[in-house]
Amino acid sequence: MSKKLVIVESPAKARTIGRYLGSDFVVESSVGHIRDIPAKANQVSDSERDAWKATRFGIDIDNEFTAMYIVTPDSKQQVTKLRKELKGADALYLATDEDREGEAIAWHLLEVLKPKVPVHRMVFHEITEEAIHEAVANPRDLDLELVEAQETRRILDRLFGFEVSPVLWRKVQRGLSAGRVQSPATRIIVDRERERIAFVAASYAGITGTFSTGDDGIPDFAAALVSVDGERVATGKDFGEGGRPRDDRLVLTAEDATGLATQLTDADFAVSSVERKPYTRKPYAPFRTSTLQQEAGRKLRFGAKRTMSVAQRLYESGHITYMRTDSTHLSGTALTAARRLVARRYGDQYLPDKPRFYGKTAKGAQEAHEAIRPAGDDFEDPKVIAGAFGAKSDEARLYDLIFKRTAASQMKDAKGESLRIELSGGAGESGRETMFSATGRTILFPGFLKAYVEDIDDPGATRDDQEAMLPDVVKGQSVAAVSMEATSHETKPPPRYTEASLVKRLEELGIGRPSTYASIISTIQDREYVRKQGPALVPTLTAFTVVGLLEDYFGDYVDYEFTARMEEDLDRIANGEEQKVPYLARFYFGNGHPGLVDLVSDQALDAIDPRKVNAFPIGLDEAGEEVVARVGQYGPYLVRGEQRASIPEDLALDELSVEKAIELLEAPSGDRTLGDDPATRLPVYARVGRYGPYVQVGDRDAESETKPKTASLFASMELETVTLDDALRLLSLPRVVGDHPDNGDPITSQNGRYGPYIKWGSETRSLEGEEQIFSIDLDAAVTLLAQPKTRGRRAAAPLRELGDDPNSEKPIVVKSGRYGPYVTDGETNASLRTADTVEAISLDRAVELLAERRAKGPPKKKKKK
Repeated sequence: MSKKLVIVESPAKARTIGRYLGSDFVVESSVGHIRDIPAKANQVSDSERDAWKATRFGIDIDNEFTAMYIVTPDSKQQVTKLRKELKGADALYLATDEDREGEAIAWHLLEVLKPKVPVHRMVFHEITEEAIHEAVANPRDLDLELVEAQETRRILDRLFGFEVSPVLWRKVQRGLSAGRVQSPATRIIVDRERERIAFVAASYAGITGTFSTGDDGIPDFAAALVSVDGERVATGKDFGEGGRPRDDRLVLTAEDATGLATQLTDADFAVSSVERKPYTRKPYAPFRTSTLQQEAGRKLRFGAKRTMSVAQRLYESGHITYMRTDSTHLSGTALTAARRLVARRYGDQYLPDKPRFYGKTAKGAQEAHEAIRPAGDDFEDPKVIAGAFGAKSDEARLYDLIFKRTAASQMKDAKGESLRIELSGGAGESGRETMFSATGRTILFPGFLKAYVEDIDDPGATRDDQEAMLPDVVKGQSVAAVSMEATSHETKPPPRYTEASLVKRLEELGIGRPSTYASIISTIQDREYVRKQGPALVPTLTAFTVVGLLEDYFGDYVDYEFTARMEEDLDRIANGEEQKVPYLARFYFGNGHPGLVDLVSDQALDAIDPRKVNAFPIGLDEAGEEVVARVGQYGPYLVRGEQRASIPEDLALDELSVEKAIELLEAPSGDRTLGDDPATRLPVYARVGRYGPYVQVGDRDAESETKPKTASLFASMELETVTLDDALRLLSLPRVVGDHPDNGDPITSQNGRYGPYIKWGSETRSLEGEEQIFSIDLDAAVTLLAQPKTRGRRAAAPLRELGDDPNSEKPIVVKSGRYGPYVTDGETNASLRTADTVEAISLDRAVELLAERRAKGPPKKKKKK
């Protein structure tokens, strides 16, 4: 009996949908995209080799920018399975996500499977039984305009990345990459660091007074000095560029404030003004992708990638609606469910007379989905999710956020009263008139705040649910000064971006789309353009260098407005208002202005001076000699004349002053010359490198690609005491122990990433210690090789214990591994990033790294050749 084949993207989604469809349906997954544009010639078959040669990175730029596609190696087995299932089907339902990527996956499935049965495009925003049956009953056709929009983006990104990245390899450093959205996002973070570097701190002082109404039943209250003799006292917001204050502000020094506070201690004060104002706070809109990422970052300390991975699991298991959306719209079913929830959980007094409706607020909003909300027509209680995934799991915590935000969006306004009191008094014998001010806020009806309060990025701002109580006073009432405290302050540089505030800024500028923010932020960290310092995103010297080059020679492509216009152009293609081929032709070949192909021509690239690009000026020393920072093969370093010094990886550029740079340049390096190698007459050095102490024979020749021979010191050796003989022994490795009696092949002893070992052909055996490398003889080596290979090694003690993982509820520890330190909960391992250190890594950061590792799925096993 024939069945209907339904194809979705993921196995988890397939399992959930399969539960709702009967035995007449077979639900399979494509496991993501099945086709892609090849990146290298060795990815195409011999029969396609000539076609590949006619393209530019897999794009035939002379034939209407036609993309060459191949079934990816990882997808071939799944495609074979889908073809087999299709043979026995009488209909095909393509149930991929209803966005550009999902539409493109559906199109590629059609192109590869070439079905001879009726094809239906099945779309839904939530995975519930009702929604799935509704989607089966009401399919639509494939949206080819969405497909063309996705393909245009893919081609655009391929051409930009593959044309510009080699420029960075030639002019800065190999392995770097540029991206149409990645590079402007990096520039945003670099621009903020530039502001911090240029920032000049300013000092100012103030006075905080504590006042009493004289009524024992009313607590004392605090007020801040706001004016002296009618002149406003400067606060932090009154200082501008270069630390200069506004002309109409009085800047108090610490000495001024202390003297004035002393004079005011016994002064008489009276209430000169009382201003009461009612206020109303309207509920926040339901979550869309960007606001979910921001709030999960603020409240749960989730990175954008972690947030989207958790949301994906909740969606695919049928608990929330689709999580990639620009919309804040709620369906009629959702409105009914939310209102029912409000009445049941919070009471009718919190339920407005009619539903609340929210329009699209994101710049360039273009997806046709609902807001992110709990799935179904009766929202599951968070306790259900906690029972399914664990009370402290990422899924339970994120669902709780979505559940409460959705409920709050359908609740009444919060109402309250703000109060401002001004106090006037004289400064004793000096006769100076001063004014103090206090502001308060009282919530009269919490409304939606009963369910949900949005967090804020600014640590100095006030949350919507925070109250500040002030006494009920009247104008002319006398108050007593209980105490006067002089306060000293210093202006702060603008804060670095966090993932949450970067998402907000990207959306404000219209750069990228919410569905891409997580991958953008992940990419700039993986490429080491940005490192995390706590929650802050800190740009590296490489980021400054790359952004500087792109600004000077590819200015449009990191210009915020230009990038936003590109997004709008791509949206027009999705809406059928713009055609793919003319748009790509203008981008690549130009039209009255240089195209990308002109900017990467040899003539254009000859104008780029690598030394100028790769020089970040730090300043001049006392002798007037310039100190610059550069990106090198082994990391960032400082240069002053002939002096060189590495820059610590955890040192931010806004902290790299001239004084700090000179300190690094003049610090002893620890390098020593041990003597000359008798065999080659070359000098032998003991040095400290990125991976620890080592010895080296000879110097690096700038004109030769041959590297001098090096060898790591044994664990028992110290850099300060290692001798020339020690170094020569290390440099002599591997040592030939002797020839094996069975076949005459040599047995060697050496050090490796797993420790000391002996080798005979393809056979290896571990040694007990490093000194055994030089002491083991032929008989002992032959005997050891005759023994079975030991599988596994004794587990080393953890370097640090951090606490329990809220997801697995198992202890997280830091361990030392073959590729460096890593965190593990016993089930999942995650390597520390470049900026993470064993000593400084926190539990929250470890949980984030493990969550990202889990989201990637189990590591793929390498296929044997």
